[in-house]
Amino acid sequence: EFSPYRRFTRDEWARLRADTPMTLDQENVAQLSGIIEQMSLKEVEDIYLPLSRLLSIYVDATDRLYRAQRQFLGIADRKVPYIIGIAGSVAGGKSTTARVLQALLARWSPRPKVDLVTTDGFLFPNAVLERQGLMQKKGFPESYDLPTLLSFLSDIKAGRRQVRAPVYSHLVYDIVPNEWIEIDRPDILIVEGVNVLQTGRLPRDGKAVPFVSDFFDFSVYLDADESVLQQWYV
Repeated sequence: EFSPYRRFTRDEWARLRADTPMTLDQENVAQLSGIIEQMSLKEVEDIYLPLSRLLSIYVDATDRLYRAQRQFLGIADRKVPYIIGIAGSVAGGKSTTARVLQALLARWSPRPKVDLVTTDGFLFPNAVLERQGLMQKKGFPESYDLPTLLSFLSDIKAGRRQVRAPVYSHLVYDIVPNEWIEIDRPDILIVEGVNVLQTGRLPRDGKAVPFVSDFFDFSVYLDADESVLQQWYV
């Protein structure tokens, strides 16, 4: 009765779509599906369109507040992107969710610029992981170049232009040398990764330290039963 959470059945959630238009067709959905998981238009309508509608409310409200603050302070500031964090287990559907949301949000009116970054690119290269004895913990928090990731998000949130993110290849299972993704002042940035909502240990001296999630305006956590995750993973 007094829980801070709200639970919805699939039908209840689907009804929250209201009059949000469907802007994807079957071909779009097929392109957005993963190697294993295959989505349908019905799934996009029931699950992702209501979430897209909710996000539009948040993004619009944040933009109006930002503009009102700048007007009140009498300053002209650079554009600050709205950052959405998506986290969840391995094989939990993060990448598919991120791709579908990117496609839906980019079709809002007026067409916002929506970029997507995965934290795989911020893993240490295999050579570094081998040297530090972390190859068996690849994907754990300690296997990421956290300072570089935090610096990237700080630059994005500061409105800097052409911020670069490293590229990870699942074909070679490593960071691609001298290859980058450039993010240039998007309206919305989606950041997807296993650990993006995870905090770390605070220093004993009580000094404030930044976490990746500090830069997020909206967070999504994808959950599934362990048996389902294992089946999907295998």
